Amino acid sequence: MKKIFLNFLILITCAFTLTSHAASKNKETYEYLDLFGQIFDRVRSGYVEKVSDEELIEKAIDGMLTGLDPHSGYMNEEVWQEMQTDTKGKFGGLGIEITMEEGFVKVISPIEDTPAYEAGVKAGDYIIQIDEIPVFGLSLNEAVELMRGKKGSPITIIVSREGVDPFEIKIIRDIIKIQSVKSDIFNDIGYLRITSFTEQTESGLIKSIKKIKEELSNKEIGYILDLRSNPGGLLKQAVKVTDIFLERGEIVSTRGRKKIDMQRYQAKSGDLIDAKPLIVIINGGSASASEIVAGALQDHKRAIIIGTKSFGKGSVQTIIPFKKSNDKMAGIRLTTARYYTPSGESIQGKGINPDIIVEQGSFESAEYKRYSESDLKGSLDNEKNEDDKNAEKISPQEERLAIDFQLAQAVDLMKGLNIYQESFSQ
Repeated sequence: MKKIFLNFLILITCAFTLTSHAASKNKETYEYLDLFGQIFDRVRSGYVEKVSDEELIEKAIDGMLTGLDPHSGYMNEEVWQEMQTDTKGKFGGLGIEITMEEGFVKVISPIEDTPAYEAGVKAGDYIIQIDEIPVFGLSLNEAVELMRGKKGSPITIIVSREGVDPFEIKIIRDIIKIQSVKSDIFNDIGYLRITSFTEQTESGLIKSIKKIKEELSNKEIGYILDLRSNPGGLLKQAVKVTDIFLERGEIVSTRGRKKIDMQRYQAKSGDLIDAKPLIVIINGGSASASEIVAGALQDHKRAIIIGTKSFGKGSVQTIIPFKKSNDKMAGIRLTTARYYTPSGESIQGKGINPDIIVEQGSFESAEYKRYSESDLKGSLDNEKNEDDKNAEKISPQEERLAIDFQLAQAVDLMKGLNIYQESFSQ
């Protein structure tokens, strides 16, 4: 009986201790909330310009979130609406994916065929001034709002790029319509370019593969998947894209604060390119969803990864909506998990290292003229018919390979793999 009473006494003591601890934590929390209220009143009454209560509260919320990490943030009504159209592949602005780093806007990647891309903005650039306004001290949302504007309106940004002095770039804003997937054929090799992961990516990729198969009568020797300067997008689309090339196995796992939050995404049976060789090209602008795809295909040894190390964004953001008193929607973007490749590696801050490092550059032949027998004075003409002469014209694909060194290396590598396979099949 004494033992039962003693156990009961210990239980009551522990419960009291836990309750006291919780009460102490609550008291501390309320003290900080009281401090916030005092500061709020002081700012509202003493700031140099009149600021509405709504604006102050929204800035406080955004500050709380952006103070945690560069990818969390508050979305007011306007940003919320724009976010809804972003994932559908159409939005207004410059066409860049950005984050905040050391107080400045850092470009994760310009999106292909957008005003920023055409103006020469590059992955890794820092935007230090927007028109006449210095960026340092602004929140990410404030910087985004400054860069957004009406179609046709001009904007001037000052860019800091490694190795050169800060310089000015003038851009004309436009409505950004994202064609998530593009395709082409290079020497019987299917070329697949994914510019971002939107709601149309999986369906666009499937259509492109079917189109290539039809044009080459299913005789393609392999595929090149180009993820360069792809800033990412929807996690589910990254999973679906990876699944197109895998027969089985884990694609990615996400791990949150609690064990119960862990999720694993598995591939379903069915390799749409029939196990043919696959080469993936990445660079420093390949981020987030792009890294999920590259990391999974690399871990499963399903593809050879070439190019340069990717950006290194290995965190998952959850979009949480909130209805305001006026029935309009706002929301927050909250980092809730990290994602891991099938081998259990976190990409956060590390990126994906290519199997073969290929820096972007240009061929030596672009710098000087090569000479051959046909250039010599008085050399004999080759007897050619009209079809041969027409065949000498350079195709758009050849022009592209002449200036895109990484893609040209991927094509040469695929040709080499094909020769190697054919030598063993004979």
